[in-house]
Amino acid sequence: MEIDGTPVSVVRTEGEVFAINDICSHANVSLSEGEVEDCMIECWLHGSSFDLRTGKPSGLPATRPVPVYPVKIEGDDVLVSVTQES
Repeated sequence: MEIDGTPVSVVRTEGEVFAINDICSHANVSLSEGEVEDCMIECWLHGSSFDLRTGKPSGLPATRPVPVYPVKIEGDDVLVSVTQES
């Protein structure tokens, strides 16, 4: 999805909801097409995984983090602020 022109992947895992920039910092591909496990999202192209809480990569080939965004749940709505990075 895009929020104000920013590609965002919203992920629910381990009872929490996270929002992370949807573009891998290594290969410019969509992270939302990757697998999620243990608060990590894996880039489907080269296998780098990013922490959903911090955006930091767990290993090569990615070396730069991706932005993560604050999430607020209001009833059935998931609110994401792309103007404030966590």
